[in-house]
Amino acid sequence: MTHPEHPVLNEGPTLRDGVQMPWLGLGVYKSKEGEEVIHAVKSAIAAGYRSIDTAAIYGNEEGVGQAIRECGVPREELFITTKVWNDDQGYEATLRACETSLKKLGLDYVDLYLIHWPGKDKYKETWKALIHLQEQGLVRSIGVSNFQIHHLRDIIEDSGVVPTVNQVELHPLNSQKELLQYCQEQGIVLEAWSPLMQGHLDHPVITELAAKYSKTPAQIILRWDLQHGIIVIPKSVKEHRIRENGDIFDFELSAEDLAQLDSLNENKRFGPNPDEFLF
Repeated sequence: MTHPEHPVLNEGPTLRDGVQMPWLGLGVYKSKEGEEVIHAVKSAIAAGYRSIDTAAIYGNEEGVGQAIRECGVPREELFITTKVWNDDQGYEATLRACETSLKKLGLDYVDLYLIHWPGKDKYKETWKALIHLQEQGLVRSIGVSNFQIHHLRDIIEDSGVVPTVNQVELHPLNSQKELLQYCQEQGIVLEAWSPLMQGHLDHPVITELAAKYSKTPAQIILRWDLQHGIIVIPKSVKEHRIRENGDIFDFELSAEDLAQLDSLNENKRFGPNPDEFLF
């Protein structure tokens, strides 16, 4: 399945619980259930991707599962992430939600299960459910998404268990420096959703660097993430774009250019603020 010019992109950090996760994955947010998501996942796996990131709320877990079964790569070589939605938070509800996700995906386990948003007031109970699911072997690794420092402190103090991953909106315009530093101190790997700023790539600094390195603006930003030790899951349903997003391991940004990208931060979010997304 893997084309010779596309190496298998399965290298990545070893998470704090010993599970290895690829640096690059395919995000399938807004990929339509059925043919669209099946084609995207198969295209990504054929291009060497080994990590796929979905969520219950995306409504495409069944398509992701079908693509996994039909892709020709053994399940154990793939890294599959899904997430529990706000409506299913709480201990018992989370256990049921995980069971439903596994059923839709047609899998015995997922590699990473995340709390999708901290939400209002149930995330400590939800976290205890994730700990239980990991003990049961239904989930290899457990983490969170959209957690601020105070949410992370909350669950760590309450349970004594530190998440392996925190998936957040992160890009040069919202570089989350303090959160990155806190997570690194705790041994939590940051993962960027919307790394490509929902297509807002026409910044002069990014365009200039793309020309300098003979890369696309998207490749420049994804490389910036990698060099900061941040996992990326760019979303695309177009085969050529999926391949292009994977072509980021053959060059390196200089320290000076990294610093230039760092200086673009405006704390600008394109998605919701986790402290205001309460339900």
